[in-house]
Amino acid sequence: MTLPLIAFLLAVVIPVFFSKIRAAPLWLAVQALALGWNAASHHGLDSAHALIALLELLLLRAAIAPLLLRRAIKQRARPNLDLMPSNLFTWVIASALLVLAFKFGAPSMGDYPAVTLGVVGATVAVALLLLATNDAAPAQLVAMLFMENALALFESLFSEPWPLPVHGALSAIYLLTIFVGTWLIGTPDVPVVEDAA
Repeated sequence: MTLPLIAFLLAVVIPVFFSKIRAAPLWLAVQALALGWNAASHHGLDSAHALIALLELLLLRAAIAPLLLRRAIKQRARPNLDLMPSNLFTWVIASALLVLAFKFGAPSMGDYPAVTLGVVGATVAVALLLLATNDAAPAQLVAMLFMENALALFESLFSEPWPLPVHGALSAIYLLTIFVGTWLIGTPDVPVVEDAA
């Protein structure tokens, strides 16, 4: 049961430490596939609710969001922009945040809820670090989408999945986030003209 969690965590950590912004859509798709794998192994696919949730993960998070983000990055962003600044200071902070996130589940690290909570905590900590260290709009959007994926992973801790209206609301928020974010990235900057009076 922890293999999807490991895949999800790797899809969070690797791009932050080693990738450029142009690789972010791929890693978001990998996160979504790991979320789908985790949902299928934890909740099963024996109900209509589980199938709808899996379809949302695969269609919205693994296909549509990375496609829109890739298109926006190609339009306006610098493709060689680092997600997180490549310096020793930020790497040490990121490593410390990852260790601290997993300390939450340290007493019972062998069970599924503790590992899941550690992965959720690590994802949120890394996303907040991205928000704090990179003011480029594409990196900020990627950080927000990481947090949205962490929220979807947090749902797997519950014995019963959230009701369909809650799923629908979260999907709508995710879709709105990606649409507004990619629109802001793709919109050219308008120069400010000062009055010559």
